Amino acid sequence: MGNSFGEQIQIHIFGQSHAKAIGVTIEGLPAGLLIDEEKLHAFLRRRAPGGSPLATARQETDTPEFISGLSDGRTCGAPLTAVIWNRDAHSKDYSDIRDMPRPGHADYTAYVKYQGFNDIAGGGQFSGRLTAPLCIAGGIALQLLSEKGIRVCSHIYALAGISDTPYALTGPFPDVSGKELPVINNDVIEPMRAAVAAAKAELDSVGGIVECAVEGVPAGIGEPMFDGLENKIARIVFGIPAVKGIEFGEGFGAAGLRGSENNDPFCLAEGEIRTKTNHHGGILGGISSGMPIVFRTAFKPTPSIAKPQQSVSLSKREEGTLTIKGRHDPCIVLRAVPCVEAAAALALLDAL
Repeated sequence: MGNSFGEQIQIHIFGQSHAKAIGVTIEGLPAGLLIDEEKLHAFLRRRAPGGSPLATARQETDTPEFISGLSDGRTCGAPLTAVIWNRDAHSKDYSDIRDMPRPGHADYTAYVKYQGFNDIAGGGQFSGRLTAPLCIAGGIALQLLSEKGIRVCSHIYALAGISDTPYALTGPFPDVSGKELPVINNDVIEPMRAAVAAAKAELDSVGGIVECAVEGVPAGIGEPMFDGLENKIARIVFGIPAVKGIEFGEGFGAAGLRGSENNDPFCLAEGEIRTKTNHHGGILGGISSGMPIVFRTAFKPTPSIAKPQQSVSLSKREEGTLTIKGRHDPCIVLRAVPCVEAAAALALLDAL
């Protein structure tokens, strides 16, 4: 089913945006793992709604409750299940879209697939709300990776056409997780903030790009062809709603280079084989090279906007105008940064 990911470490996400709860079950975790719940809560707060005037006004604490898989604070070998209870859902805001799907959303495709029985409130299982349980699993994965000397970090690469300082593909990768807008160059904070505020004031939205880097992955991780490390990362990253593209290393820019420009010369660094440059983004042939893994993820503008939009009545088969109510992020990118880190961590942990 589409709500599961992984082979060695499997996650199964459940719930809907306005259901009683959302959550995740994780199978395959080693027994005896002590989960640092304070670190996990801090990670989840980076994604939680209601923390900024530039985000949705929905107020949710997003505190996970572990209902199985822990004994005296440690994993016990049983499937680990955590739930987050939905406390601030306003389902009445979605009554109008039962008959008139929102442009840019999964309302229509879900209506067709599930023959009209899909849960429409808050987007149901297609909502960005489901990234909260993804981040529970990802936050735990980050702790496991840290014990192996692997670090995952990310920043807003671009927002509304405003670009942050990009990562150097070979590092270093500064930690900006503590900022309201996680960017490297502080000079772009106010222009980005103004762009989001302007879109919100105009009942519109903006998109952007998140850049993620992973340090400390040893060479030799991954498989050829269909189970490559890029494939695995891309698959789970595309599970984040609103993702429309992903590129690794030089990405699409490599198409404009010559081979002599794009190839990364091998060298010795403290006795280890490395590359002088990192256009390949840490992965060759689907297998890690020992260099940092660097990729960028593109997010479309939030489709739920308050501007009147054209749609179609499903019952009357007539065109009409839809005005969306409810509380929505004018820019998904601000809260998507930890989601990308969570996805990368889960893909790498499973591959390891």
